[in-house]
Amino acid sequence: MRNLSLITYHLSLLLMLAFCHTVSARLTVTNQTCNYQRGMAVVNDEARVGWQLAADANDERQTAYQIVVRERITGRKVYDSRRVVSQQSQHILLPRLAYVSQGYEWKVRVWDAQGKASEWSSGQTLRLAVPWGRDAKAKWIGAITREEARIPQGRWSNEVFKKDSFQQKWAGVDTLSAKSICLRGRFSVRGFVPIGGSRAKIDAQLAICGLGHYVVYLNGERIGTDDFAPLWSEYSKTTYYNIYDVTEQIRGGINEIVVVLGNGFYNVQRGDRYSKLQASFGPPCLLAQVDVVARKGVRTTFVTDESWEVMPSPVTFNSIYGGESYDARLMPRLLFKDPSTQGSGFPLAKVMEGPSGELRVQEAPPVRIMERYDVARRLPFSTDSLEAASKKTRRAVDASVMLFDMGQNLAGFPELTVRGKAGQKVTMLVSEALTPQGVCDQSQTGRQHYYEYTLRGNPLGEKWHPSFSYYGFRYIQVEGAVMEGDANPEGLPVIRRLQSCFVYNSAPEVSSFECSNDLFTRTHRLIERAERSNMQAVLTDCPHREKLGWLEQDHLCGPSLLYNYAMGAYIPKIIRDITDTQKANGMVPTTAPQYVSFGNLFDDSPEWGSTLIILPFMYYEHYGDSTLITRNYGAMRRYVDYLTSRSDDGIVSHGLGDWYDYGPWRAGFSRNTPVPLVATAHYIYDLQLLTRAARMTGNSADERHYQSLLTTVTDAFNRHFFHPDSCYYGTNSQASNALPLYLGIVPSPQPSPSLHPLPKQGGSGRVLEGQGWVPGVLQNLIADIRAHGTRLTTGDVGNRYLFQALAQNGQSELLYTMLNHYETPGYGYQLSQGATTLTEQWDPRQGSSQNHFMMGQIDEWLFRTVAGIGQQQGTVGMQQLEIAPQLVGDLTWVKAKTETLYGTVAVYATRNSIAVDIPIGCTARIFANGEWHEVGSGHWEY
Repeated sequence: MRNLSLITYHLSLLLMLAFCHTVSARLTVTNQTCNYQRGMAVVNDEARVGWQLAADANDERQTAYQIVVRERITGRKVYDSRRVVSQQSQHILLPRLAYVSQGYEWKVRVWDAQGKASEWSSGQTLRLAVPWGRDAKAKWIGAITREEARIPQGRWSNEVFKKDSFQQKWAGVDTLSAKSICLRGRFSVRGFVPIGGSRAKIDAQLAICGLGHYVVYLNGERIGTDDFAPLWSEYSKTTYYNIYDVTEQIRGGINEIVVVLGNGFYNVQRGDRYSKLQASFGPPCLLAQVDVVARKGVRTTFVTDESWEVMPSPVTFNSIYGGESYDARLMPRLLFKDPSTQGSGFPLAKVMEGPSGELRVQEAPPVRIMERYDVARRLPFSTDSLEAASKKTRRAVDASVMLFDMGQNLAGFPELTVRGKAGQKVTMLVSEALTPQGVCDQSQTGRQHYYEYTLRGNPLGEKWHPSFSYYGFRYIQVEGAVMEGDANPEGLPVIRRLQSCFVYNSAPEVSSFECSNDLFTRTHRLIERAERSNMQAVLTDCPHREKLGWLEQDHLCGPSLLYNYAMGAYIPKIIRDITDTQKANGMVPTTAPQYVSFGNLFDDSPEWGSTLIILPFMYYEHYGDSTLITRNYGAMRRYVDYLTSRSDDGIVSHGLGDWYDYGPWRAGFSRNTPVPLVATAHYIYDLQLLTRAARMTGNSADERHYQSLLTTVTDAFNRHFFHPDSCYYGTNSQASNALPLYLGIVPSPQPSPSLHPLPKQGGSGRVLEGQGWVPGVLQNLIADIRAHGTRLTTGDVGNRYLFQALAQNGQSELLYTMLNHYETPGYGYQLSQGATTLTEQWDPRQGSSQNHFMMGQIDEWLFRTVAGIGQQQGTVGMQQLEIAPQLVGDLTWVKAKTETLYGTVAVYATRNSIAVDIPIGCTARIFANGEWHEVGSGHWEY
């Protein structure tokens, strides 16, 4: 009996442990998204939802799901999918929902492989685009109409800005049209009776578009943390607005809303400070609507109209290029919750013409202050240098000047906490570099750009940062103040704290990379800081002198961006900017939106325009989402047809080519590689992808047409640029050979009849029997690298194709050697020069900008090849993964992660071991110990 009891006990224990394991392994729904947005989601058109899953055991999977959508506040169920047998957990289309201001909430539960259901998810709020329509009551309002402002219509080349004829166009513009304004409205909320202090049955929504940008306060409290909202755009085609949940700020009775407007890119007027361009869509204007659903369904709607008041703005100057001046004495007392503003007698707003673009709720992530940096060190400055510093900077440097190194180059603005007397003014300049005298040097990045703050005189101190301008900088120059603890015989304002605010698009970072080689670890960080600095409303080229969306880097660094950040909601905005900017003849300008023309040479380059086609395919491959291809197929086709119209015998000859290629010169126009070779190669790349797009969209006639054209153009490319007797392309430069290798257009073992037969030969261009010309071209590429001291000669465009041609042809050891040094050209040299962001030139001392990410293509190799995080050939969506790290050179370990739609993929590999995390919803092939291992989700070690 005793033995039987022991057996029974052990069986019971085993059953209990098994039960506990089953319970702990049950699937849990996490990270719900709608149109790639977490938290509150806003939706313009269709709503597509997704989720991730967590479990405590390997090989867990979803077998079914159920989605329920309810109306918020009322709780009324509007959709129930019932139990759907499916492993799909992304890109699930919800039925079209009717607009209600309080929005909806959706939840999901799933079933595992054993048929056990998970708990219901926590739920995600989903708000629909406001039906502004013709019958909407909200009106665009401002201080001056477009007609009264007399602003010239159109956009111009930057070459005309200094001409008398151009200045005369703007001489008659009313100065009010360039000023910041404050607009105030009041409304009363009925039926507002919180039950027991809870607001669970109350909802308040604010929909707002303040152009160029706005800051909004409701009952004295700032709404949201967004900066430079809404995201700038091609306003003639698309204008974005924002939706906020303001339930916590609404009160019963009278409510007051104040909006401060600034110019942004909507209204760029040069003034007396720096500006890259001058173009305006109109004076600052506002469109807004507040909807409150209170107890028992009582609704209140308040809109912008003639009843709003125009008040003085504390922002006395603002320019996206030139900086900002702020007089805190003009801040409306309302914002300090002073009720004495009633009956103020301010003038009423004017109804005015808004932008002509379609109003769309902004689904892309907002720009925000994402990081702050304190002073790293205070720099010495001798007053003996004042005269020389003033001459060098073309401004009078004040004797009170102080210089601060903030330790990190970034995009943003300074923030100061200061105490002083009302009317005292503090001036701040910022820059990436210093003059020989040790003050801020803006000569290469756009001068004059500065910030002025006039104190209100609050004895408790006051804090301020700009709202409508930013710059790229590392150093801050302060005039008219002292630091706390300094001698202060003149009674200047005292700065208690000085910080630099790092401002960038809030798309979450989803990656990390480090390895045993500190140079490559720091290189990744260098690229990440530059990418972040230039992730604004668009992917800018630099955060100071231009701030424009030059397009080539979007696809050339596209894989890096997709590995590093959650780009699901951001890239569609970029593509819409491009299609909005596309010309009637199909041409895609080099910048989007195109606020200024740089002339034909810089306006139209295939390597830039091809972003319209290449980036949607990168997006598709990474997310498994084909909508950017299917929705923009017509625009893609028009661009390829435009390139065809510009071709001669299949060759496209215009453009910038391999911009900023490397040699013993200051980088600029391509010198190593023929422009027609680079342009035509991208024409071929576009044709390859457009043929796929035609097939994906069911356009079989187009597929046949573009496939035939692809063959014709490829043959023409090889006929014009390939030297079969020597096995190289073009000038035998690295970009010349890397491009056709990457594109797979080097002739095969069955050469085209248009090419001469290739004799067998030795030397660097040796051709192997039966393998065509690929080995010979590759060997010529390798030979050129070695001839340059194992260094690259490619530029902005050629870098990606060089890196990938080497990686894909088994030459990562060479690539590692080519970059593992602290000389120029190379990332190590930038690091040795103290760079904290990727610089425009390989030699930072020669470049205008210290903050470009266009040379960051190596990040793709770090993640895909070194860390080995990729997907199986022929698959999309990062669901069928392939993990095969390559510890090349002297690497002893690599550790990296990135987040797919399904969760985090993590790899830690040494020379002798590998540990991998695979998210639920994915499978993987892991290469370890000389063989492939097929696995499901979970943690795996070999």
